[in-house]
Amino acid sequence: MCGIVGYVGNKNAQDFLISGLKRLEYRGYDSAGIVTLDVKGEPTLLRAKGKIANLEEKLAANKRDDTIGIGHTRWATHGEPSEENAHPHRAGEIFLVHNGIIENYKELKEHLTEHDFKSQTDTEVLAALINSFYKDGKYSLINAVVQALKLVKGTYGIAVVSCKKPDEIVVARSGSPLVIGIGHDETMIASDASALLGHTKQAIYLNDGEVALVTSNSVEVKTLNAEPVSAKVEEIETNLAAIQKGGYEHFLLKEIMEQPESLKETLRGRVNLEEGTVRLGGPGIPEAELRQIKHLVIVGCGTAYHAGLLASYYIEQFTPEITVETVIASEYRYRNAYIPENSVALIVSQSGETADTLACLREIKKQGVKTIGIVNAIGSTIAREVDGGTYVHVGPEISVASTKAFTSQVIAMVMFGLTIAQAKGVKPAILKPYVKEIAKLPEAIHDTLENAKGEVEEIAKKYVDYEHAIYLGRDTAYPTAMEGALKLKEISYVDANAYAFGELKHGPLALIDDRFFEIALVPKGELYEKAASNVQEVLARNGHMIVVTNVEQFDLPVERVIRISDEIEHFAPLLMNLISQLFAYYTTVAKGYNVDQPRNLAKSVTVE
Repeated sequence: MCGIVGYVGNKNAQDFLISGLKRLEYRGYDSAGIVTLDVKGEPTLLRAKGKIANLEEKLAANKRDDTIGIGHTRWATHGEPSEENAHPHRAGEIFLVHNGIIENYKELKEHLTEHDFKSQTDTEVLAALINSFYKDGKYSLINAVVQALKLVKGTYGIAVVSCKKPDEIVVARSGSPLVIGIGHDETMIASDASALLGHTKQAIYLNDGEVALVTSNSVEVKTLNAEPVSAKVEEIETNLAAIQKGGYEHFLLKEIMEQPESLKETLRGRVNLEEGTVRLGGPGIPEAELRQIKHLVIVGCGTAYHAGLLASYYIEQFTPEITVETVIASEYRYRNAYIPENSVALIVSQSGETADTLACLREIKKQGVKTIGIVNAIGSTIAREVDGGTYVHVGPEISVASTKAFTSQVIAMVMFGLTIAQAKGVKPAILKPYVKEIAKLPEAIHDTLENAKGEVEEIAKKYVDYEHAIYLGRDTAYPTAMEGALKLKEISYVDANAYAFGELKHGPLALIDDRFFEIALVPKGELYEKAASNVQEVLARNGHMIVVTNVEQFDLPVERVIRISDEIEHFAPLLMNLISQLFAYYTTVAKGYNVDQPRNLAKSVTVE
């Protein structure tokens, strides 16, 4: 969740650390800090509560020419946001930055009586533990780190420097990502490759249980059991332009508007429109095995969960002999769930680092179930640990609220379902309408965004003072309503909740009053009349309703109707979701809130 950066080389470390932390601001944080060492090991520690701009003010008065250092943006877990709780933390000659949670920190702290604790954090306990092995000179820096980590329970991505060794950084990971960037006479550390862009394209992605000794011109990787690791140097595929706003006021709007192109990247080389078929090479499942699949488990959190739920509705439509179960990772990981034979699990995560989803992946693999990743971040932990996978290729998402990943996750999973259906011999006449619409979607998304943007902005301004919202939908529009409500609540702080239309009479109708407005997603189709009746139920109770529909003649007396094209039928909910994304964005802008970095949230949830 937090951001880690580190540098050792021949350039100014403070400059790299600050620029790197700025690249990682999107991940969410409440304090920041850096420490650098001069050639004699004299440290300069700077920490500040709040934004990196506060840290920069301190840096202006403490400029150094140091060429080694580590930095961090903190998202509070143990202890409130404060300068004392900000990283880096010091214990003796040791400075440490840390992502993750040390679960047994209280137990460890009881034995570290020689250290005078200044913070409320679990991280300072880890720093003191490393120092307890390091201080008497018995262990080298890397071996002191290894000895300490053998006593630790929990998750971590760490970078450590010592005043005694002002030419090396030790890094280690377990459950929290770390990337080592390889440059010319310089080596860089980051928790996300975006911090390395513009400095190097060559990187080593640490695996869980690995520790590395890093100098300006060497990287030595080994396991916690001191076994050497032949580290693979990979190319960072993201480019610098992808993490810049490109003329947009906010990253969120840029990423919403990028969806025609990002979906094209998801589809590239995977759709044969002439034959009405799809081809996914990543999962690597032979056709004979595809024919045997009877059960799909789709695992995700938040937006990824909603994407899985929506995809499950589609997969059931054209592959009726398959049971699809979509589960919330944070719950599923603690259930004693039995997965039947002939099952495949789809593991869905934009970042590829989501802690609960990763834990589910590992538990599912213990049952011998084949796992397929639906991931955006290349080289991420989930992408490396699944049996096969499909990258969605949407490019970086900088805004905390996920948008373009949702659209491509849904379609990637639908294409996996189509691949199964093709293998099972489902008639082409059943599958071709879905394939044709998938091929049309990028253009339809472009037209919807261009046509609706101004209208949605104007409507959002009229509803900006409401503090409560209800999203409603049936069938495929229901998970889409769930995603719309999530977007509105996470960035505009409106209390938004979603319900299936059929559930209105089972409780939610009691909420309808002048404090609430309602957004109903009403696609045409066999359930249109039922949804229209549900709209009337709300209107009869004086609801304030906005309807999003592809029905040309929608004549119920709602307050506003936002019409989308009727050329897309099966995947109309994905076009409706664009309206929800725009509505959440423009509502947040009208309220004057931070669109890209909503309070209390982080982009990549790497702790439980």
